[in-house]
Amino acid sequence: TSLEMAESLFPGHSRPVVGLQYSAVTEDGCFLLSACHDKTAMLRDGETGDWIGTFEGHNGAVWWAALNQEATMAATASGDFSAKVWDATTGDERLTFKHKHIVRTIDWLPGGAHVATAGKEKLVRIFDLARPEAEPQVATGHEGLVRVLMCSNEVHGQQILTGSEDKTIRTWDVRTLAETRCLTFDGPVTSVQTSAGGNVLTVAAGNDVHFLDRQTMRVIKKHTLPDVGGVNTAALHPSGTSFVAGGGSFWVYLYNYETGKELQCSKGHHGPVYCVRFSPSGHYYTSGGDDGTIRTWKVKEPSV
Repeated sequence: TSLEMAESLFPGHSRPVVGLQYSAVTEDGCFLLSACHDKTAMLRDGETGDWIGTFEGHNGAVWWAALNQEATMAATASGDFSAKVWDATTGDERLTFKHKHIVRTIDWLPGGAHVATAGKEKLVRIFDLARPEAEPQVATGHEGLVRVLMCSNEVHGQQILTGSEDKTIRTWDVRTLAETRCLTFDGPVTSVQTSAGGNVLTVAAGNDVHFLDRQTMRVIKKHTLPDVGGVNTAALHPSGTSFVAGGGSFWVYLYNYETGKELQCSKGHHGPVYCVRFSPSGHYYTSGGDDGTIRTWKVKEPSV
């Protein structure tokens, strides 16, 4: 195992960084969006990490932030019992959707005309941006706080995937709001990410990282990671040959996908690691943690 120091550290946030997302590559390049308990989300250049702007307006922690496909709009979920939609080019706040409790996660439905939210209320809500005053559509089923929500186009139509502290991942048909699948894990589901190719879901739950075939939702690989201190976050390399994970132990680990062998250990955070993502190029990974920092680490080891 090689021990690597952070290649670079992006300052600016003052509280735990709990969400990170790289945008798709757009005409204007790639962007990195962070969600933080300092009540803000921040937009950066995805290649250089240079600060572009801060979304300010929430009165509580921002738990999650998501860009639309074109990276022209941002959506945020907050502890102030609201979700907001922002113009990502100007930073202006566009809409606020009030909730009855903490909103933990948010995503854009394909097409960008709706956002879906979930959180402490255990509900999934779909809001229409063109009719912000209208009552949202609601789906029920989870028995615990919902931490993860992802929207996608599937063969059968638009789908919402949710992950919860009730130890389940559920999928929902957007058209009918019917629950279409329910998978149970050994621990709370803390993170789900789609691979660069889109075919594999990387699921962090308890001390395990599961890799699921996105079409069948079957587990194709599972690694138990006792060193991580409870896996908060995991991501698969674009090549599919390695994956990265972080959790309660303060360190970020890179592993061989096939064998689970530790390839690299990145030490620098001064608290638990809450989110980690590979850059679109796969040359480095980026982590956010309890210490309020965002750090990038170069993939130095061969991923075989």
